[in-house]
Amino acid sequence: MWRYDANPVIGRFAAKNANSIFNSAVVPFGDGFAGVFRCDSKSISMDIFPGFSRDGIHWEISEEPVRFEGAHPEVAKRDYRYDPRVCFLEDRYYITWCNGYHGYPTIGVGYTFDFRTFYQLENAFLPFNRNGVLFPRRINGNYYMLSRPSDNGHTPFGDIFLSESPDLKYWGCHRYVMGTVKGDASAWQSTKIGAGSVPIETDRGWLLIYHGVIQTCNGFVYRMGCALLDLEEPWKVIKRSRNYILGPHELYECVGDVPNVVFPCAALADAATGRIAIYYGCADTVTGLAFTTADRLMEDMEDAGKMAADHPESALWELCGHSLDRMDAKMPFDAASSGDCCGKRLVEHYIGHHWGGKPGAESGR
Repeated sequence: MWRYDANPVIGRFAAKNANSIFNSAVVPFGDGFAGVFRCDSKSISMDIFPGFSRDGIHWEISEEPVRFEGAHPEVAKRDYRYDPRVCFLEDRYYITWCNGYHGYPTIGVGYTFDFRTFYQLENAFLPFNRNGVLFPRRINGNYYMLSRPSDNGHTPFGDIFLSESPDLKYWGCHRYVMGTVKGDASAWQSTKIGAGSVPIETDRGWLLIYHGVIQTCNGFVYRMGCALLDLEEPWKVIKRSRNYILGPHELYECVGDVPNVVFPCAALADAATGRIAIYYGCADTVTGLAFTTADRLMEDMEDAGKMAADHPESALWELCGHSLDRMDAKMPFDAASSGDCCGKRLVEHYIGHHWGGKPGAESGR
């Protein structure tokens, strides 16, 4: 994975009265891009704001936060809102975010058609929960969402779970997906993990970009990894990162309101080439942009069964394992090479063209 050479792509003061802009979600929209952005104010209130861009780099972020319509008055009361994700699903753009409800974090759900008028639905879950991420299509007729049960503070634990719903209102059939890795088999994700961007569908499975956290003597450090989930039973993990794919190394990732954080919230995939652009929060202060390919991520991940066999002490087969013979199943995949372009030219290649479609064996993902 490599960074956009003009990072941060969105500075901390890019919106009126903003103290920081980070952990935000971006999607292709019309002739350009739209997004929902976490903007903490100079009073350090947390809210989400719409924004638009022609090229995915230069953004105009609204001076006013998202105003939701349609919600029950009890749910519509604003407490705090942060860390949005945006998922195009069927005919509209769904937004999920960490929604304060009587001071407790849960998963808010809403939608928009134009990023100007927004409609709020019921909260997905009881508190406490964060990192709600929808799948971009129904699976076996139902909607699916990843989430990370938590607490009311700086959660020192956390695994990823899956829930399904017939109508985006009533959620059940909760399934364990994967958890932290104890010991030193993959210590960067030993304290907590959480879903990042909307999963990308490939012919081998759902590609999930996620964050992992380690507790150090100097506090939490957030890094980025990836996993491959079964297409029809997405609580089953096929592959998973042993090594992180991006960590806080640059100054803007290491220094900020919360140092040593990279936090993915959006991944834009070019189905024709397998190229992927990732928007991520940096040190809870600014927004960065990084690039990779499906090929590279597939190569980076290790078979979950092999990881468990190599490190039985880490209990990886319990943390991400269900039916090891299924994990070993071979599925064809041949993503195109990305080339070695960089900077603005790379952004144009990565986020300018060919949105939509399911990446297949000949087209990458």
